[in-house]
Amino acid sequence: MTTVKLIVVVAIAASVLSTAFAVASQSFVGLFATAQNSEFKKDTIGGHTAGYGLHETSGDVLDPVNSYSTVSDEVVIDPDKYLRSFDYGRVSKLADGTTLREFTLVADDRQMMEISPGVVYNVWTFNGTIPGPTLRATEGDLIRINFLNNGSKPHSIHTHGIHESEMDGVFEIINPQGRFTYEFYAEAFGVYPYHCHVTPLEEHISRGLYGVYIIDPKTPRPPADEMVMIMNGFDTDFDTENNFYAVNTIPYYYMHHPIDIEQGKLVRVYLVNMLEFDQINNFHLHGNLYQLYRSGTNMASDEYTDMVTMSQGERAILEFNYKYPGQYMFHAHKTEFAEKGWVGMFLVKDPAETQSGDDSSSRNSFPQPTPISGDVGT
Repeated sequence: MTTVKLIVVVAIAASVLSTAFAVASQSFVGLFATAQNSEFKKDTIGGHTAGYGLHETSGDVLDPVNSYSTVSDEVVIDPDKYLRSFDYGRVSKLADGTTLREFTLVADDRQMMEISPGVVYNVWTFNGTIPGPTLRATEGDLIRINFLNNGSKPHSIHTHGIHESEMDGVFEIINPQGRFTYEFYAEAFGVYPYHCHVTPLEEHISRGLYGVYIIDPKTPRPPADEMVMIMNGFDTDFDTENNFYAVNTIPYYYMHHPIDIEQGKLVRVYLVNMLEFDQINNFHLHGNLYQLYRSGTNMASDEYTDMVTMSQGERAILEFNYKYPGQYMFHAHKTEFAEKGWVGMFLVKDPAETQSGDDSSSRNSFPQPTPISGDVGT
């Protein structure tokens, strides 16, 4: 009896398997025929995970690097505009000949703005942007910052540098709708961050209340193409781990909008790290080395390198020029940061070609797609 039951079970199993194979074969043949008579939709993938070639594939891809197009009108910063913008304040002369530079900074913590394509976040800002404006003065100037707290929480401004204790922004907590005037002399020359210093400090910084303050030496540095870069990131799910990284807030922005610089011309980058939650950040330059001036407080270079690592609040001035034209990447050499948005591109242009109108190295001259077959994992 047992033998008969076993034979029946085997027969049923064989019948089921036979039917399944037939259906599968028919489905595969049908799918193959459909594929032969149809055009596959092809997508372009590649970039920095970046820096590698672009490819076309008919497979499904998730490629946020190259699907990036532009940000909306609600974006918290225009990275191109911020890059080379300096606020010298309202300038006047005192009776003793001292230059007075007067600035206004307004804190707000109620705005919902775009910090990455399609990502809206409750940003905390100085003057409506992250980072706040780059304040600039000359050593010996009198600095006056008129601060207004237009937010819903207490805030302050702590400026790195030399000043009296009552101007430090630590104990002078300004309540909502409150005002305070910070006044101090600009010393010593260098590059500094400023930021809110109200607890919980990590929340006030991670949400965006910071900016750059530059004090120029009385004897100016050599002329250069100057730009400001703040290394930052955002924790959008509030687990004290950043979801993406950038310079000047918008991830991948300078990868898709390369920074134009002139071949052979001195470039000066004021670099500040304000990244919260991660212990370090860094800046690596492709195809070149730079003179590194730590904190910018010395006219002599500290190092000639292509890589600098900083903790939060550290800063430096980077000076370099490019010998050859072309596209050169810059990015964090912490791979996770680079692959989550902290990557950009310099587009080095031959001045002779630019002046003649033969600007063949345009912003859109990225490598052409290379057709490949099959699915590509990302």
